[in-house]
Amino acid sequence: MTRFAPVYRAFGLIMMLFGLTLLAPIGLAHWAGDGAERSFDGTFLLTVLCGAFLWTRYYRCQHDLKVRDGFLLVVLVWTVLPLFSALPFVLQLGMTPTHAYFEAVSGMTATGATIISGIDQLPPSINLWRCLMHWLGGMGLIVLAVAILPLLGIGGRQMLQVEIPGPMKDTRMTPRVAETAKGLWLVYFAITLACILAYRWAGMNWLDAVCHAFSTVALGGFSTHDASIGYFNSQTIETITVIFMAFSGINYATHFIAISGRSLRAYLRDPEAGWYLGVLAVSVIVLSNYIWKDGVYPDIATAFRHTLFHVVSVATTTGYATVDYSLWPMFAGLWMLFLCSFATSAGSTGGGLKMMRALLLYKQVYRELIRAMHPAAVYNVRLGGQTASQSVLFAVLAFAFIYMVCTVALTLALSFTGLDIVTAFSAVVACINNLGPGLGLVGPANNYQALADFHIWVCTFAMLLGRLEIFTLLVVLTPAFWRK
Repeated sequence: MTRFAPVYRAFGLIMMLFGLTLLAPIGLAHWAGDGAERSFDGTFLLTVLCGAFLWTRYYRCQHDLKVRDGFLLVVLVWTVLPLFSALPFVLQLGMTPTHAYFEAVSGMTATGATIISGIDQLPPSINLWRCLMHWLGGMGLIVLAVAILPLLGIGGRQMLQVEIPGPMKDTRMTPRVAETAKGLWLVYFAITLACILAYRWAGMNWLDAVCHAFSTVALGGFSTHDASIGYFNSQTIETITVIFMAFSGINYATHFIAISGRSLRAYLRDPEAGWYLGVLAVSVIVLSNYIWKDGVYPDIATAFRHTLFHVVSVATTTGYATVDYSLWPMFAGLWMLFLCSFATSAGSTGGGLKMMRALLLYKQVYRELIRAMHPAAVYNVRLGGQTASQSVLFAVLAFAFIYMVCTVALTLALSFTGLDIVTAFSAVVACINNLGPGLGLVGPANNYQALADFHIWVCTFAMLLGRLEIFTLLVVLTPAFWRK
């Protein structure tokens, strides 16, 4: 396995960097005296020491990373780091390894599916750590590492191409990969800071403001309260949440270009942004009228308020809730689950197929309809003023196929154990799209605690598949990957 020595060296460095992020909850635990000091101290030492061991053991391996190395490194980051992230849950909360790993993977993948009850009574440092994992995983630890690894002689292009979500992996905002990563994180940090200040202005205390900003901008969904955003019962806070969720669902490359160029034209030129906002707007109008006429709420204003919040929350794969929308007509819940499968833009912190793939699939279907009527017609699939190549279209079709296969297969695996079909299907859809809450036993008023360990591992695998965009994980699991 020495041929992967550069991967282990890079992973050791990433582990040490990841260990440094534990200083935030460590500082809060010691300052507040919340009882979690020893748990975080031990986790910090173990993480940094393990990273230092890998770094020193393979220090002499100065080779640049290849494409295959990039796949392995990304998979290691998203499967091994949650093992260390889960330690505070085991040491402090007494959770089982299965439940703790699920919670950590949910945090790192910005899914927001939780297995913990009594969140309001958790030590503040634990809540900060849960939401900080969202924030780190939202943009991607690899993207952060790419900004640093070139300084240490480790190439980052392969990792960035594997890590960036959506079919825009070769798009670069700046000539250098490291500058691209720095640009993404700079915009990410600025938006997070604005969200913190907005929440604080709206009445949250500093801890709630920081935790919810981490979770909102990462489109994660973890909260410091069991009632989620509904705990605050504030329309101002809900409005701020909707704005930042919707903003974070747009490609961060577009944000970077708009901010650096000080112009809103970047959003007008983004082929996904218009469709993304249009789908959200139409869904809110239709569903608010639908549930109002069904008698769920006494007036259209109340129906609009709750529909706006939950459509944006679910469509952007955040997963916040203010009311139990599983009590709405089934169509509303299923439509929102459908939206979470494709609504967010490529290059955003959201999950699912991404709007760009959905548009390419739609245009490809339309082209086949045209060709069926006019076999001699020449019709190119165009998006954003550019013609999509056949290789891109084939890749999108392959991704859509494997996405559907994985969704069906994992749903069947859950239902095989006797789990009701609504819970099984919605849990898989919620996890593979990194949404969090589903319907049935895993609805917004419940959590995943009711599921058996087998169900938990299936959902954990689904979260990893969704965050790594399926192919990244499946490639490493194939025998051909390990052949010389």
